[in-house]
Amino acid sequence: MPDGDRAQSAAQPAEQDLPRGQQLPAVVHQGEVLRPAGAAWLMRAIRSLFGWKPGSVRDDLQVVLDTSPADDTGFSALERTMLRNILGLHERRIADVMVHRADIVAIKQDIALGELMSLFEGAAHSRLVVYDETLDDPVGLVHIRDLVAFMTARAKVAPETVAKRKKALPAGLDLRAIDLKMPLTETGIIRKLLYVPPSMRAIDLLAQMQAARIHLALVVDEYGGTDGLVSIEDIVEQIVGEIDDEHDSAEPPSIVQQADGSFVADARTSLEDAREMIGDGFVTGEAGEDVETLGGYLVNHVGRLPVRGEVISGPGNYEIEVLDADPRRVKRLRIGIRKERPVVRPRETRRREPASDQAATTPADPTHPNPSPPGD
Repeated sequence: MPDGDRAQSAAQPAEQDLPRGQQLPAVVHQGEVLRPAGAAWLMRAIRSLFGWKPGSVRDDLQVVLDTSPADDTGFSALERTMLRNILGLHERRIADVMVHRADIVAIKQDIALGELMSLFEGAAHSRLVVYDETLDDPVGLVHIRDLVAFMTARAKVAPETVAKRKKALPAGLDLRAIDLKMPLTETGIIRKLLYVPPSMRAIDLLAQMQAARIHLALVVDEYGGTDGLVSIEDIVEQIVGEIDDEHDSAEPPSIVQQADGSFVADARTSLEDAREMIGDGFVTGEAGEDVETLGGYLVNHVGRLPVRGEVISGPGNYEIEVLDADPRRVKRLRIGIRKERPVVRPRETRRREPASDQAATTPADPTHPNPSPPGD
């Protein structure tokens, strides 16, 4: 080491010898890291002025993203959005990102392979939850790749058998050898499943999924019942935004205005989106305080699960008609201004009076004066 460099090194303390509060952010200039020890007082003054905590890089980055113009930070708009999402993921819980129980596509463990293939085709998912009797008794998950591998192994024909055949088999596979009535439990392709509480942090589950190499987790409540489902894609989307693949269909907006001024909405539409679409007059009041969706509001408002075709008054001057529902949940709704409907009263029973009484109460005809008494 040259003498000048040795003297400079002796004059400045090593980075690891500095107290934590005096370790300044590294400044890189042309590949050289600069840490001016004499500027420590300036950094302390800035932190004291703005209320920054020493060593809190998270708070510093949050302040920079919130207060600095985009051109000054050096981050693009997409990078700033992703950085905000990463910082927010620290406080995001599984309950905020999971797919709710009513929307889970699951199968029974004794389902036939033929039915499983049809279900995979319609569900557009590569993994499905497997349960015993109900969804509260999960046994694992099945991956479509494992299903294809199992069926390929069953259909494969030995080379010596293929050589003896007069008609060659495509790729050496005989699909007639696959028993499509075989139950899933006999295939041995059911995989393990992660079980997590809804209060778990999303970033912690992401790390657990990476370590266990399991991309699907079932959310269970305090009683052990199934509350929802979360995949690794659901968590990653919290950072990078919505991820649509070739199997995701372009769904129509959750609430659409009709030509007559009414609105047709999915019952899972959030109350905030509904209020923004319909207007400020759509005020749900107390019934909408503890729920997030139109379906939840409707159940709270009437105190039960509405049935298809039912028209419910409220909120405000609006009324809600249930267009589609099943025994478990409400699916589609129509929202419009409340209509005045005639009041249906019970039909009154008419009594027939005796003829003599009717004659006695009949007034005299003014055009026929002095009517003759009977018998004259």
